[in-house]
Amino acid sequence: MKSQDIRKAYLNFFESKGHLIVPSAPIVLKDDPTLMFNNSGMAQFKEYFLGNGTPKSPRIADTQKCLRVSGKHNDLEDVGFDTYHHTMFEMLGNWSFGDYFKKEALAWAWEFLTEVLKLDKDRLYVSVFEGNPAENVAFDQEAWDIWKQYVPEDRIILGNKKDNFWEMGDQGPCGPCSEIHIDLRTDAERAAVSGRDLVNADHPQVVEIWNNVFMEFNRKADGSLEKLPAQHVDTGMGFERLCMAMQNVTSNYDTDVFTPLIEKVEQITGLKYTSNEVKNVSEEQNKTNIAIRVIVDHVRAVAFAIADGQLPSNTGAGYVIRRILRRAIRYGFTFLNTKEPFINKLVEVLANQMGEFFPEIKSQQQLVTNVIREEEASFLRTLDQGLQLLDKVVAETNGNEVSGAKVFELYDTFGFPKDLTALILKEKGFSYNESDFESELQKQKARSRAASEVSTEDWSVLIPGNVETFVGYDQTENEVKITRIRKVDSKKDGILYQIVLDNTPFYPEGGGQVGDKGTLVSANETIDIIDTKKENNLIIHFAKQLPENIEVDFVAKVNTDLRTSTSKNHSATHLMHLALRNILGTHVEQKGSLVNPNYLRFDFSHFSKVSDDELRQVEASVNSQIEAQLQLVEHRNIPIKEALEKGAMALFGEKYGDSVRMIEFGESKELCGGIHVKNTAEIWHFKIISEGAVAAGIRRIEAITGDAVKDFYKNQETTLAEIKETLKNPQDILKSVASLQDDNAKLKKQIEQLVKEKVDGLKDNLLADFQVINGINFLAKQVDLSMSATKDLAQAIGTSKPNSFVFLASVEDNAPNIHCYISKELVTEKGLNAGNVIRELGKLIDGNGGGQPFFASGKGKNVAGIKEALEKVINYIK
Repeated sequence: MKSQDIRKAYLNFFESKGHLIVPSAPIVLKDDPTLMFNNSGMAQFKEYFLGNGTPKSPRIADTQKCLRVSGKHNDLEDVGFDTYHHTMFEMLGNWSFGDYFKKEALAWAWEFLTEVLKLDKDRLYVSVFEGNPAENVAFDQEAWDIWKQYVPEDRIILGNKKDNFWEMGDQGPCGPCSEIHIDLRTDAERAAVSGRDLVNADHPQVVEIWNNVFMEFNRKADGSLEKLPAQHVDTGMGFERLCMAMQNVTSNYDTDVFTPLIEKVEQITGLKYTSNEVKNVSEEQNKTNIAIRVIVDHVRAVAFAIADGQLPSNTGAGYVIRRILRRAIRYGFTFLNTKEPFINKLVEVLANQMGEFFPEIKSQQQLVTNVIREEEASFLRTLDQGLQLLDKVVAETNGNEVSGAKVFELYDTFGFPKDLTALILKEKGFSYNESDFESELQKQKARSRAASEVSTEDWSVLIPGNVETFVGYDQTENEVKITRIRKVDSKKDGILYQIVLDNTPFYPEGGGQVGDKGTLVSANETIDIIDTKKENNLIIHFAKQLPENIEVDFVAKVNTDLRTSTSKNHSATHLMHLALRNILGTHVEQKGSLVNPNYLRFDFSHFSKVSDDELRQVEASVNSQIEAQLQLVEHRNIPIKEALEKGAMALFGEKYGDSVRMIEFGESKELCGGIHVKNTAEIWHFKIISEGAVAAGIRRIEAITGDAVKDFYKNQETTLAEIKETLKNPQDILKSVASLQDDNAKLKKQIEQLVKEKVDGLKDNLLADFQVINGINFLAKQVDLSMSATKDLAQAIGTSKPNSFVFLASVEDNAPNIHCYISKELVTEKGLNAGNVIRELGKLIDGNGGGQPFFASGKGKNVAGIKEALEKVINYIK
């Protein structure tokens, strides 16, 4: 069966068992501060397991895009070296929320694998939890008895807590699980060693394909377990591994999930990939195979993350995506000899392959391609810089072992991978101190852990079973009761208290809009609410202290000044989105936003700089909508299908329910949960402050509204008055500035002429200073000129004599610069290279540089180093 057919068969099977089929949630999580990425099929259903929400159906099935590259579940370093670990993978899942339990889950798993897919029953092994007396959790007799109906007892394996007790995290829902493993070895291998002995032993052909988790317990902060009020089923089957079993191959990479991508890499590089069936490949071929596996795996993770709205960056989830992509680029650079961007060319193959089931990769194909191409070009430049830095480290090393701390500095500061460093050092006859590197790495990890260390207590529930309601669209003040509290202690923020209310007017951070601030007021005290966020469907209010009496009634009061300013910026964002699409084209889509009381920031897809004229048009369009006094039209709990039919914009990477909130201002129609003005006239005025690039194909506009615009124009007035005063209060300020510019241009021309005359005079003097050494006309001098004039002089002198080697240095703004000219006949006949000269001698002035073999320049920081450079340059021709 082809992979497409396997996926459909799974979903059709569970639909026939009464399951609602739902789409995959975005791979990037935006409303769960405990996770960066969806790392399992159950992540999008956490709120239901925690009892904070009600699912659309008690039975659900899906295939979920997952990413495992950080935290507890981190497979990154295994990817490429084996045949079954991945960064991004699909998890086929079926779920029961308080409905069916072990009997149905296990029976249906067996039925699907053996009757629908016709997998060989004799190759399947199952495991059940052996129990844990220390935690008072018994052996899973029920699962054992169910499996005995389908599987001989010698293929039922007892598993320990590590293998057969699944936990969401350090706290939260958990329970025993029952895994299904398949033995894909040859008959001869199976006869020699029982598959039973290889289950959970990391054998590449005896692999887990399905895990049935039975959510029975809640793990508390002190480590103890308590029974959940309802029992749930959470299952996950690795799609890629299932395809391996169904397509009669022994590697995920030999399935049609990956072979189209591998074929494209082969076409681009001219290198061949050998399947897992080919044994005893050479060491060189094995390196090629690993590199290709890394690349085809990583491009999937990066492409889907970008399509879901996460751009590569230097922080958080964006840094993880950049790191995955750079790992792929580096493997191509080192082992496939790819020195130009090429991974972006795989996106088209991926879109054609998976676009039917995951339409986001098809619709965002151009953006994804452009972002990856730009990231590739940038990192290849970084690799080139890293090579120069490594040359400097080698030159400064006594002996043939480089300091591990230096290698770590290259890795940590410049993103230069240690294994690439090791490879280059080996070629130069060097090694590095690995224990020192690991020591520095562990220190960094310790610092990182300390900075992010968080201790979270269990929730203290004051009002059980309360379903919190948000009333903030209509009210900014409301009577409330505290329903639950917990204490959180982090290195970053110190001790904070998280408070949940029975109802709240506080808007929680989301959709780019910051969370509300305000107060909780009782008869005796006032508690400041410093932020509001949402976690697992709970609206959480942050405070630095708890009320003395948490059981009394409170009045929740939103800071309306901040709320009003924020709402103006949020509504202006919608108006600007419409204006950009009207002026630049309908390819414009929102790719990120920040809305706070001070300003708005809006990232959008567009492939060139927005011109000043276009920005003026956008400003004018938004302000015309403000002046039109457009009334807010709000649709709450409207079916998403109806909203889209009305023309509402939906954003990629956002998770929408069946019912949504739709905001209209005239022609502007968007799905949005944020706070808005009632009439566009409240915004007063809109002003763009800046526009620039964020990534390839992504632009960013920052703008202000309301009082911030008034302050902006006041500052402009003040600045203009100061300019007029500086210019002695001319009647026509523009004419005065133009006159200054004319005078400046004339003076500049005069200076250029004087410099030219000075260069000509120096040239005549220096021509007399040439020495002839080994048949080469040699000159090395320091001159009193600017950097550009010194460069011109070096070229002018060099071209005036045959067989010339000219090295000139000068100082400009207290920064030394050096230039080297070598006649082309010396380059071709004697192998001299000006670029190499500048790179080596540039170290003496604490700088770097480069250029062509016949001419190169460099700049540094250490002026004193010029003297030694002038003394040493003669060694190149001696």
